Amino acid sequence: MQTVLLPSGARIAYDDLGPRSEVPVLLVHGHPFDRSMWGPQAEHLARNGRRVVVPDLRGYGESTGPAVRGLEDFAEDLVALADHLGIERFALGGLSMGGQIVMQTVRDYPERIAALLLADTFAEPETDEGKVTRNQAADRVLAEGMTAYADELLPKMVSPGTFRENPEVTVHVRKMMRHAPATGAAAALRARAKRPDYRDSLKQVSVPTLVAVGSEDEFTPVADAQLLHRLVAGSELVVLDGAGHLPNLERAAEFNDVFGRFLDQDHAEER
Repeated sequence: MQTVLLPSGARIAYDDLGPRSEVPVLLVHGHPFDRSMWGPQAEHLARNGRRVVVPDLRGYGESTGPAVRGLEDFAEDLVALADHLGIERFALGGLSMGGQIVMQTVRDYPERIAALLLADTFAEPETDEGKVTRNQAADRVLAEGMTAYADELLPKMVSPGTFRENPEVTVHVRKMMRHAPATGAAAALRARAKRPDYRDSLKQVSVPTLVAVGSEDEFTPVADAQLLHRLVAGSELVVLDGAGHLPNLERAAEFNDVFGRFLDQDHAEER
């Protein structure tokens, strides 16, 4: 683990794995998780010759800093981290909130992106009802902490099959959620409530894009992934059977194979 103090005042903890490949991969975790969410992918890609950078977002894991006001603050941090590491262009992947941060980043800094992974996420702005719900959740975690909130979310985060049959994944997901700093999680919830509509900007995306989703995802069902697939011309859509909202953990081997082949196919000439 390494850390860097960014111009925004955020101190970001990150892992930088693998050889110095031509097109590094930067992976963005969801809410309320941390960079260990991408452990299976980081290890797999690094072992197969790719440089992988995996940060804790500001306010999560071991990263600190001023409370984010919008998803653009997260995007700014990611690009500043890439600048610090001397990375000009990179493949950028995110899951759930991480996917929305990816969409914000490609909207604000399209020249920096070589390829995209959008996993279990959606592009539409928050509804009025959703804004109320997210802000109420932010108030709740500040008042009560993360434990009850995490325990309520867990059965929706993973599929019933994962919950029953894969205790290692279930324990890892619960641990990440319970240990997420309440202040950072609350700030991110409020930032997501204010997020813009990414649908028009996705229509402008011209880099290779992989859209992935668990077949049993309750938060962002397959229909959301199908919309992303339609919005991004030439994108690839993969549905991981039997997985819920975290297919990269629930079906790690399959996810690694799909993502690795996507990167090899689209960037063999750039490595």
